[in-house]
Amino acid sequence: MKKPLIAVTMGDPAGVGPEICLQLLANEAVQAVCTPIIFGDARLLTRCARQTGLPSPKRIVSEIEWAETCSNIDEPAVLDLFGFDAEDFTPGQVSAKTGAAGFRYVDKSIQAALAHQVAAVATAPLNKEALHAAGINYPGHTEIFAEKMAAKRSCMTFFSEEMICSLVTVHIGYQDVVPALTSTRILDVIELTVEAVQKARGKKPRIAVCGLNPHAGEHGLFGQGEEEKIIIPAIEAAKAKGITIEGPLPPDTAFIATKRRQVDAYICMYHDQALIPLKALAFDTAVNTTLGLAVPRTSVDHGTACDIAWQGKAHGQSLVEAVLLAAKMSQ
Repeated sequence: MKKPLIAVTMGDPAGVGPEICLQLLANEAVQAVCTPIIFGDARLLTRCARQTGLPSPKRIVSEIEWAETCSNIDEPAVLDLFGFDAEDFTPGQVSAKTGAAGFRYVDKSIQAALAHQVAAVATAPLNKEALHAAGINYPGHTEIFAEKMAAKRSCMTFFSEEMICSLVTVHIGYQDVVPALTSTRILDVIELTVEAVQKARGKKPRIAVCGLNPHAGEHGLFGQGEEEKIIIPAIEAAKAKGITIEGPLPPDTAFIATKRRQVDAYICMYHDQALIPLKALAFDTAVNTTLGLAVPRTSVDHGTACDIAWQGKAHGQSLVEAVLLAAKMSQ
């Protein structure tokens, strides 16, 4: 059986994306289950390899060759998306030029996914400042994929051995969280999570929903009754659909070890409610996914790390885990 082709976007050229992509191309565990194709710039990767001492890419594919013979590629390769001057930029420095390049790699990977040229997409990190400097005003990958794949509903979910967390709201300020919370949105995230976890883990999952306020509102003492008015109706609707679910749980005790052993996935109301415990427990191995898309999409759970970019310090295990999960989800 032919191994699936997985598109891997190179990320922002100024960050650690090129470095961890070079590591990925040589990873035997990845090659055993899929064929990774780096959507990026071959000259830039060659420059990064020289600077960091990593192996240079062995197989480089032009856009013309990709369009004609992509289904025949059976070894790790770089799809050379020519158009970025690999010598005329400074690694580690955010710029409109690198933001535009990073977005182009993502856009091309989405086109390939929608054309059924690849089975899934895994992404290295983009830099939001660089995107905005280039006039690309998406908050992040999740919103790019959801819009360009015309997803009717989607959510950001993080998979790790320690815990799985889905986010009801993502890249917005705290003052914007409450207006964005609705029972319908919470139920959508619950249903997407149940479907994905059941597929990934092969069993009906047990779901825990976090409250918004300290102590999950303490029966209306804290907040404006968000638990009673918004979160609990979504939980009751999920129960009516046969979903095994509990909550709203006080966020400060929801992630203790005893509770994690009783729960297969958490539904979290805002970004840091999920990401603080997740990164404390599984920083190098957690995988970011976007559920609800036409094609599986996974990502690293870290940023561009410009402070250590192109120095041979980047640890690429999160990208390896992202590609392995993408391959599994694609099947």
